[in-house]
Amino acid sequence: MSTFTKDHRGYSLIELLMVVGITTVIAAMAVPMMSSSIGNFRLSGDAHSVASAMALAKLRAASNFSQARLFVDLTTRTFHVETLQKVPVVAWITEGGNTTLSTGVTFGFGAIASPPLNTQTLINQAAPCVTAAGAAIANTACVLYNSRGIPVAPSGPAPNVGAPTGDDALYLTDGTAVYGLTLSATGQSSLYRTNISSASWSLQ
Repeated sequence: MSTFTKDHRGYSLIELLMVVGITTVIAAMAVPMMSSSIGNFRLSGDAHSVASAMALAKLRAASNFSQARLFVDLTTRTFHVETLQKVPVVAWITEGGNTTLSTGVTFGFGAIASPPLNTQTLINQAAPCVTAAGAAIANTACVLYNSRGIPVAPSGPAPNVGAPTGDDALYLTDGTAVYGLTLSATGQSSLYRTNISSASWSLQ
C-alpha cells in the first residue's frame, strides 16, 4: 500500500505582497525619470527639425538664385520653408507643409535672460516675417536667406532685403530646458542648450 503526500508548491500571500510592493516602488521611481527623458527627446527632436528646416531654406536660396526663408508661426507652434517667386507676380510660396512642434514644446526661452555667448546682443526670436508687400506679419519669426545663402534682415517689399545679419536666432522650450539655434552673419548655424534652472548654455 503506497502513501500519497500533498505537494505544497506555490507562493505564499506574503511573498506575493512583497513582489507587488517592490514592483510598485520601482515603477514609482521609473515613471518620473521616463517622463523627463521623453520630454527631453521631444524637445531635442524638435530643435533638430527646426535646424534641418533652416539648412534647407539656405540651400533653396542658393540653388534657386533667389530668396528663401524659414517661416515660424509662434502662436500655432508651426514652421515651414518658403521660397520667393518673382514671376508672374512676386509671392512667397510654401514648400511642403507645416511642421508642428511636439506636445509641450513651444517657441520661446522662458525665464532665460541672456543669449548664448557671442551670438545675439539681447536674447530674442528672429525678426517677424514680412509679406511680399513688405508688411510685418504678427506673431512670426523669420530666418531669411539671400541668393548667396547669407542670412539677411527682412526689409520692405520683396525682393528687397536688408543687410546681412548675425542676430537671427530661434528658441524652443518645454519649460525645463531651452534650445537655441543661432546664425552668424556668414550663415553658419549653431545649436545650444541650457536648463532653465542653471541658465548656462552649452554647444550641442
